[in-house]
Amino acid sequence: MQGGALIEIDRAPLEGRMRAYFDPSVSWETLCAQNTKLTEDSSRFESKKARIKLQAAETFDETRLRRFAVRPFESRWCYYTAVRPLWNEPRPSLWAQCWEGNRFLISRSNCAASPEGVPISLSRSLFDKQMTNRNPGGIAFWLHSEMPAASKSQAALFDEAAATNSNTIRANLSAAARSYLASLGLSDPDAERDTAALIWHHALAVGYSPAYLAEHADGIRRDWPRIPLPASAEALRASAALGQQVAALLDSETPVPGVTTGTIRDELKSIAVISRAGGGTLQQQEFALTAGWGHGGKNGVTMPGRGKVETRSLAENELALSPSPSPASGVGERTLDVYLNNTAYWKNIPPAVWDYTIGGYQVIKKWLSYREQLLLGRAMTGDEVREVTAMARRIAALIVLQEKLDANYRAVEAASYAWQ
Repeated sequence: MQGGALIEIDRAPLEGRMRAYFDPSVSWETLCAQNTKLTEDSSRFESKKARIKLQAAETFDETRLRRFAVRPFESRWCYYTAVRPLWNEPRPSLWAQCWEGNRFLISRSNCAASPEGVPISLSRSLFDKQMTNRNPGGIAFWLHSEMPAASKSQAALFDEAAATNSNTIRANLSAAARSYLASLGLSDPDAERDTAALIWHHALAVGYSPAYLAEHADGIRRDWPRIPLPASAEALRASAALGQQVAALLDSETPVPGVTTGTIRDELKSIAVISRAGGGTLQQQEFALTAGWGHGGKNGVTMPGRGKVETRSLAENELALSPSPSPASGVGERTLDVYLNNTAYWKNIPPAVWDYTIGGYQVIKKWLSYREQLLLGRAMTGDEVREVTAMARRIAALIVLQEKLDANYRAVEAASYAWQ
C-alpha cells in the first residue's frame, strides 16, 4: 500500500476517495486538494503517473472494497487492485485465496518484540504486514485453483494448487500432512472441509496454550512455532474443537453467543461495562477519545500514549477473572477502569485482559491509540465504544479457556504422532 491511502477505518471516506481517483472527470488538481496520500510521491510511487496507469487499466469496482485485517482484533476497509504501484506488493496469489469461507493462520519465522505474547493469529480477509510485529506469513486453510500464476521472483506457495484441475477447492496440506491424516483414517481432506481444517484449528489450540508457549519459549523466539500433532483421530478432533473456540473468539466480526451476544456468561458480563463518571447516561458527544491514547509521529506514524487508567479493588458485583470455568468471588482483587475522556470509561477491565498481547501488540491499548479524536477526526461511535467491551470479553474468554488449552497440550505432548 502507499502511505495508508488505500486503508480506512470507515468505508464511506475510502469509497468516495477511490471513486474520485478513478473518475476521469475529476482533475488532478481537484484530487490534490483532497489532501490524501494518493497524490503524494514516495519511494517507488510517482503519484500522477500511477493514476494515469490505473485509469488506463481498470475502472472503479465496488467489489474491491474489502475488509482488511491490520492487527489482531483490528479490521478496517481497503481498496484492492493488482495493478502496481497503488499497492507496493499487491500479491495477487494471496488475493485469489481471499474468498468467502476461507481462513488464514498467521504467524512469523522469528520474534522481534518483547513481550510478543501469542505468536499466532487468524484472519478471514486480506491482512497487513503488521498482523505480527515482524513479517507475518499467512497459511490458507483451503486453496482455490483458479488463480493467477505466481511471479518467478516470488515464493510459489500456491503453485501446486494451480497445477490441479481448474476451478476446484482443495485442502492446503502437504503430502506429509495428508499422510498423517490418512494414518488416522482421515483420507480425503479435499472432499471434507472440516477434515481439512482439523490441523489448523489444532495449531490454534496448542498455540494459545500458556504451558506450550512457556515450555518452548526459546525455540518459538528463534523460529516458526513447532506444533506437536496428536497420535489419534479422537485427540485431533478434540484439540481442533478447542481451536474452533479460539478461532471464534479471535474473529471480531462474528458474534459469539454468551460472550458478545445473547445472555452473557456470568464471569464476563461485568467486564468492560461502558460507564459515566458520577453516574447517569452517556450521550454520543461524550464518546470522544481524548485521554491521550495516541498521537501523530514522524511520517504519519501513530505513536501510543499513556492514556488514563485507574486501578481499584473489585466491587462485590464484579467477578474475578480466572482460568477456571467457574466464576470466583474477587472482592479485594485489583481491576482497571480505562477512560475515553474525563467523563466516559470502560469499567472493570482485568489486568490480564488489558495486558493481553498477540504478535507483539497489546491488543486493546493498540486499538485505542488509532482512535484518539485528533487522529480519527471525529468522536467514536456507539458501535466502536461497544466494540471495546466485546474485545475485552473475547480476550477474557480466551483467558478462561486457558486451563482447557493447557490440559489439551499436555495430552498431545504425552501421545504425539511420531514422524517417520
